[in-house]
Amino acid sequence: METRDLPDVLAIENISFPNPWHETTFRGEIQNNDLSYPLVVIHRNLDKVIGYIVYWKIREEVQINNIAVHPDFKSMGIGEAILGDVIEEARAESVHYISLEVRPSNTAARGLYAKLGFELIGIRRNYYSNPDEDAIVLGMSLS
Repeated sequence: METRDLPDVLAIENISFPNPWHETTFRGEIQNNDLSYPLVVIHRNLDKVIGYIVYWKIREEVQINNIAVHPDFKSMGIGEAILGDVIEEARAESVHYISLEVRPSNTAARGLYAKLGFELIGIRRNYYSNPDEDAIVLGMSLS
């Protein structure tokens, strides 16, 4: 992800989430080279961003912070491919554990995470707003 990608990223973010990240948040992730890995998926023919993921790698752990695919490109395996690539990269870099949070109401994402092997590790009470929801915390051991 680069600064020039932000208009497309923000459009996807705003259409995908009821409480979207602000542009400054994405800029901070782009600039945080020591910790943050913001990646985009670019449609070759359209030359535009159609999906993205932002994750942190801290020693032997990865935290998935944000992932989205433009609604026009959902159900095409793009989200699975993005997350699958991150999992494989994490394995190659000797990461031991990956975690993420998801809204209980986001059944599509929960199905994808279960398909890829993520398991329930806990609940964060009142984690989300607009609407208020707990977060389901999922994790996957890679070792």
